[in-house]
Amino acid sequence: MVKQIILLIFGLLLHIVNSYAQNDTLSPWRFSGYAEIYYSYDVSEPQQNNKASFIYNHKRHNEVNANLILARAAYQKNKVRANASLMAGNYPQYNLSAEPTWAQFIYEASIGVKLSNTQAIWLEAGIFPSHIGFESAISSDCWNLTRSIAAENSPYFESGIKCSYQSPSGKLNMVVLGLNGWQRISRPAYSQLPAGGFQINYKPTEKWILNYSTFLGSLKPDSLNAIRQFHNFYVQAEPTKRIGFILGFDIGQDKYNDTNYGVWYTPLAVVRLGLTKQLKLGVRAEYYNDAKQIQIASNTKNGFQVWGSSINLDYLISEGLQLRVEAKQYKATDPLFSNRTENYYLTGSLAIQF
Repeated sequence: MVKQIILLIFGLLLHIVNSYAQNDTLSPWRFSGYAEIYYSYDVSEPQQNNKASFIYNHKRHNEVNANLILARAAYQKNKVRANASLMAGNYPQYNLSAEPTWAQFIYEASIGVKLSNTQAIWLEAGIFPSHIGFESAISSDCWNLTRSIAAENSPYFESGIKCSYQSPSGKLNMVVLGLNGWQRISRPAYSQLPAGGFQINYKPTEKWILNYSTFLGSLKPDSLNAIRQFHNFYVQAEPTKRIGFILGFDIGQDKYNDTNYGVWYTPLAVVRLGLTKQLKLGVRAEYYNDAKQIQIASNTKNGFQVWGSSINLDYLISEGLQLRVEAKQYKATDPLFSNRTENYYLTGSLAIQF
């Protein structure tokens, strides 16, 4: 908790500095911060207070904890831009546990150069948020309080190089990436095969987003010659000021033993209703099928096959300060939750973003 407090203080200092920097419209620097404190109750009452193995955010049961505390600095001037972010909380503790200690506190660290005088073409290198999916580690940017199974088991971050293009209208965005692997900062010693990805994001109007993202690379030792293919699709729309929906579908292929390939997939849907200017309601339904246990090991007869649903109520206390409450249910084919096929969670959070 000491690390979280230090980062929170650092974030407040950045906020003070930012208030001065942004008064100067010519300043190339921008500073921001985020902090989310939560309490979550798991009906299965897991041992050691850790929720199921496929959950990485809001991980702790029956205790007040910090999911993510983040301090950011961004620089952009002429043809150069850079981003650096430090973090603490349950998100880095569980999502970056396989990384070297020095990397476990880095949310983002990148530098980029603009390659064209007339077009928005950037070449960047470093550590960035993932190009896959519509959810991120920052809960306030997501329509639901907790993450979907799909988001928890696909990359939140990546490292390497990327080349991005944005059309003059801002409607079309494309990214090509060379990566160190599937949610990796440091490349593991057992895999030297190249990895990469692609994203095309199109916004025909301000109310619609169409997205397709891919990943191609290996997570296993090179001797197994196992190449993962992963595809992420989603449509996000807000046809009115009070109604929005997201439809998503992920599908991946990889080896589940030394010789055979298998497939996992997950469809999901999210609906958000604006009840008032300050009050919003979010509903999510999802299904995750990984019968071959490629991505999620359940060690059960039918593999990992889980239905999920959740409902959350969000109250905007003031600009940047949000209170949220969510109820969630999982229903599995096999007993995954303390010898039960069903499980329930209740989570509340208070988050500030500046």
